Amino acid sequence: MNEKQTTRQYELLLASVIAARATSFVFSKILLQSLTPFNLLAVRFLLAFLLLALIFHRQLMQLDGKTFLSGVIVGTLFFMTMSFELQALRQADSSLVSLLENCSILFVPLFEILLYRKLPDKMTVWSVLLAMGGVVALALAQGKLTGSFGFGLLSGASYALAILATDRLSHNTENVLGMGVIQVGTIGLLALVFAFCFETVRLPQGAEQWSMLLILAVVCTGFGFTLQPRAQSH
Repeated sequence: MNEKQTTRQYELLLASVIAARATSFVFSKILLQSLTPFNLLAVRFLLAFLLLALIFHRQLMQLDGKTFLSGVIVGTLFFMTMSFELQALRQADSSLVSLLENCSILFVPLFEILLYRKLPDKMTVWSVLLAMGGVVALALAQGKLTGSFGFGLLSGASYALAILATDRLSHNTENVLGMGVIQVGTIGLLALVFAFCFETVRLPQGAEQWSMLLILAVVCTGFGFTLQPRAQSH
């Protein structure tokens, strides 16, 4: 298989990862009616971590300190992303929050300017301005430029930082799957700590809540989060 075909396969994998993560907005919005944000994140990501640890236990046994730390760093950035996302979902429709969070595609080139101190070309500048104008217009069409708009943009900015960190750190390790599992565990552990500090910890109730959480844990988290470092590493 030539390099072009390999690159295309990983591009398709990354697109699938983004699609899997995007489905989480609807389920999270429903579950937030009965669960608090950090409580929801804790159950979702710790459940996913346990499943992933069973599947990828060999990769976890081979972890070195550098890869472990990389997973913790990326996991912390994604915890920020998810926290802002759920706060926005408590106030706005899932479609608007999804749109705002995916403004990460606008923040990535902007943050790269700061990191590499290299001005973008005119096409990039106009693309970013037009896209941001479109986001504001769509938000105004829903009559909402409230706190949810700010939380949504903070989620997008955190997501952009997570993408950049994943890009850099995933190229410095051969155990990318192990890094992805640690990332998921970090999100779950941080969420549990915050839930104990700021919320009342409780388990989901009923088959419907557990079914949605299993979908979030297996599809949106297990697949969507763990394989992103692998896709970006190529």
